[in-house]
Amino acid sequence: MSINRVRQWATAGAGMALALSLAACGGNVGGSSDEAKFPGDSPITILVGQDPGGSTDLIARALADQVKTDLGVPVTVENKPGANGALAAKELAGKKADGHTLMVYNGSLAYITPLAVAKGQAPDIADYEIVTGISQDDYVLVTAPKSGFKTVDDLARAGRQITFGTTGVGTGSQLSQELLFRQANINAKAVPFDGGSPTLTAVLGGQVDVGSIQLGEAIEQIQGGKLTPIVTFAEKRPSYLPDTPTAVEAGHDVPVQQSRAIFAPKGTPKEVIDRLRQAFQKAFQADAYKKFNGDNQLTPNEVDGEELRKQWTGNLDKYRGVIEKHSINLGGAK
Repeated sequence: MSINRVRQWATAGAGMALALSLAACGGNVGGSSDEAKFPGDSPITILVGQDPGGSTDLIARALADQVKTDLGVPVTVENKPGANGALAAKELAGKKADGHTLMVYNGSLAYITPLAVAKGQAPDIADYEIVTGISQDDYVLVTAPKSGFKTVDDLARAGRQITFGTTGVGTGSQLSQELLFRQANINAKAVPFDGGSPTLTAVLGGQVDVGSIQLGEAIEQIQGGKLTPIVTFAEKRPSYLPDTPTAVEAGHDVPVQQSRAIFAPKGTPKEVIDRLRQAFQKAFQADAYKKFNGDNQLTPNEVDGEELRKQWTGNLDKYRGVIEKHSINLGGAK
């Protein structure tokens, strides 16, 4: 494992602990009193629909640390895990549309979860304002070294049913593996967990054979030799895993990524959205945040709200067509 990687995770962990402590006290320190303040001096809360310590949480805290100075108000992160972020999204929808409550919204909730639940049960992105896109994160299929699996062909030759851990129903983790195993004619059974951390733990402990996990969460264990990467679900090989083929290289059409954006309640005034976007655009250019992206293998996707909406709507249509083509039921019933 590289020294830079160790430092990055140590820094991220320390930053998260500090942010949690400050949140408990009422917020991070805002800008100085002589700075222009974001419409009103009330704090901004950024909701995260996942547990502390995961990729989405760390991204939210890295951004909060940057935008608080530019906006001149305290910015805190509040974790509301559950249902792949749907609980946090529901809370966001009920907040006052003044820009003081935001959310780091995971793309899988917009373009995969609707394919796994009954119509109308998943949040609809039409019910929110989109401040800005943030970044994309690749998935990697991993196994414990003791499993003996190194390739997709090894899984196909196992002579038994393969168990695969997912980070939840209706996630990119689930979709990537369902598509891979269906195309490779591998008999496999999904075992859903609630997030990347328990999925990672299950793979490390051998409770499941494999799991698809976001690269930023798995890379440390891979570099430490505790996980074996089989394929990535990226469009091209990530720089941190130059010797690991993509699923596409292995002969299977499975490019699946996680994407994230900043959402606000529907009806938030345009001038407020514009001011927020300006602050986040400035944050994206900060050297500390660029290093955070690089260390966590995140691909910038810092597009405006309407472009992000088009991307995610297109993904929903694309994935709907793919699961219909391969007769995949993301709800769990085969």
